[in-house]
Amino acid sequence: MAPSQLFELPRPKNFFQSMSLRTGAEIITYLQIINKVSGLYGLLALLTGASIDGWQLSMYLYSTIILVATAYLYRHVRLQTPFETLLLAHLYALDSVINALYTAFFGFVWFYTLANHPDGGDNSVAPGIPDNAGFTSPKYNVSQVDVVAEPAGVAGQNAVAVGQGTPASAPGLGGAVFETSSIMSISLITGFWALRVYFVFVMLAFARQCLRQHMAANASSAAWYNNDAPTLGNLAENPFQEGKEGGQGLRGKVGRTMLSGAPQYWLGSSADEDDSWMRGVGGKFSKKSASAGEPIGLGERERRRRSGTGPPAPPKELRLPQIADLQEVR
Repeated sequence: MAPSQLFELPRPKNFFQSMSLRTGAEIITYLQIINKVSGLYGLLALLTGASIDGWQLSMYLYSTIILVATAYLYRHVRLQTPFETLLLAHLYALDSVINALYTAFFGFVWFYTLANHPDGGDNSVAPGIPDNAGFTSPKYNVSQVDVVAEPAGVAGQNAVAVGQGTPASAPGLGGAVFETSSIMSISLITGFWALRVYFVFVMLAFARQCLRQHMAANASSAAWYNNDAPTLGNLAENPFQEGKEGGQGLRGKVGRTMLSGAPQYWLGSSADEDDSWMRGVGGKFSKKSASAGEPIGLGERERRRRSGTGPPAPPKELRLPQIADLQEVR
């Protein structure tokens, strides 16, 4: 394998080996919308007087913005418009990175809070989390309370409650992380994030498929698609480059920026790809590729002959004379 191929992005051709990329993109986008609705509920919590710190508020505001953008771009998944699907795929990939950072930060704060609750009082990292974490333990964690009254046998005694403490749990951040429930939570989060990475590759592959369908339908030459030995310099014409219809204004600048990150992935050809991405162009590209090699008519006649829908046989008098059978001549 060439060194340049070691870092190629995965290019899934279907979704879980059973559905098309478009169906997978619809499901992933729908799940993204459901996930981001939590931002609205977080903002509504402010109306109830909930204690929310700045980090939580920034997460809720960010989720609301992504919710609106994803809901707007959702309809373009079925339309398979190249620019909007590219924008949705990049938005999903960027959101995955930002969500990973938020998850790591809040996970650290959560274990830090567990390590300091209830004996510790240092929760200055995110003060709003302990107030809404659902802790129900009392301020003093004791197993027995003894009432001591003094002086004995005298009216108007002063009573003091003395608590008998319980054995302390494992102290520190390590003790909070390596608890059984914490390990289970970390395992579930890791599994979900592995699935999220696969979803990112599916969204990018779907956007790439839509882009290549658009380029194939509007390509002036099919020679690039038939190349069996692609190189870094052998790229298709950028549909968002300056001077083209799709490269005008802000839309063109954004399109060129999205394709500039991995031009070989978006615009390069690959010999190991199948022709499934050509199905959305209505057969236009298949005719172009056929004309570059063999005439279309031969393939069309063969197809009609096999399906039995070809033209009727010519009359007997127009047929070519056949060679007589030698046995009949004898």
